[in-house]
Amino acid sequence: MADLTNFPAAAAPPRHNVMLELLKRPVSAVALFILLVLVVCAVFAPWIAPFDATRAHVGIPLEAPSASHLFGTDLHGRDVLSRVVWGARYSLPVGLATLLLGLLVGGTLGVMLGYFGGRFDAVGARIVDVMLGFPAIIMAIMVVSVLGVGLVKVVIAVAIADIPRFARVIRAATIVARQNLYVEAAQAMGASSARIMFLHLLPAIQPTVILLGTLNLGSAILATATLSFLGLGNQPPTPEWGSMLNDGRDYIRYAPWMMIAPGLALFMAIISVNLIGDHLSDIMDPRSRGRLA
Repeated sequence: MADLTNFPAAAAPPRHNVMLELLKRPVSAVALFILLVLVVCAVFAPWIAPFDATRAHVGIPLEAPSASHLFGTDLHGRDVLSRVVWGARYSLPVGLATLLLGLLVGGTLGVMLGYFGGRFDAVGARIVDVMLGFPAIIMAIMVVSVLGVGLVKVVIAVAIADIPRFARVIRAATIVARQNLYVEAAQAMGASSARIMFLHLLPAIQPTVILLGTLNLGSAILATATLSFLGLGNQPPTPEWGSMLNDGRDYIRYAPWMMIAPGLALFMAIISVNLIGDHLSDIMDPRSRGRLA
C-alpha cells in the first residue's frame, strides 16, 4: 500500500478536472478504458455472454479455444468466455464492497483517534499496531474460518483485515487537519465533536480518503479472489475469477485456457485500478506532479 501519511490532509480538492487530467495521460487513459470495458461486462453480462455461465455441456468438455468458444470450455463443457464475463459481476462489486466497508469502519475509527487524541488515541493506536502485525490475508482467513464460507463472509473478512491500514493512514491525516484554525474556531464556538469531525475534518481529509480508496481497490479485488481461490468465498457453479482459477489448476497442463482467461481478467482489473490510483495520486498531490508519465 502506498504511504499516504505525509499527504497534505487539509489541502483543498484540485480545481482542475481530474478526469480530464487522467485522460490526457496515455497510460491512465488506457487503464480507464480497460476498467470501463470490465464494468460494462459486469453490468451487461446477460446480453454480452454468448452462453449461460452455469450451463454445462454447451460444448465439448475441455475443448480448446475455437470459433464457437473463443476461450474454450471447462471440465463440465461450460463456456469459459461466458463465465469470465459473468465473473466480472462478482469480482468487481465484491472488491468494491470490501473496500467501502473497510474505509467506512477504518476511516471512522481513524478520524475519532486523530481528533480526540490523548489516552483514547494511545490505546487505539496500539491496538491498530498490533492488528497490523498480522498479515492481512492471514487475518482474513481467520475471520472466514469463524464466519463460514461465502461471498458476504469474504467481504466482511477482507474488510476487517483492511481496517487497521485505513485507520492508521486516516488517523495521521486527521491529526494534521486538526491543527487548522477553523477547527479551533469551531471548538471555540461550542460545536459538537461529531459536527467538527464530519463537517470540518472529513472534507479536509477527503483527498487522502479518495487516494487511499483508489490505491487499495486493486488489493481488495485480489484479496477476495484469493479467498475464493482457496475455496472460502464463492461456491460452484457461480462464476468468480478466483474460483475459476481454482477450478483450472488441476488441468493447467491439458487445458491452460481455464486459468489463462480468468487470470488475465483479474490481472487487467488490478493493474488498471492501480495505474489509475498512481496517476490520481500524482494529480491530486502537487508535490509529486510530474513524477509519472
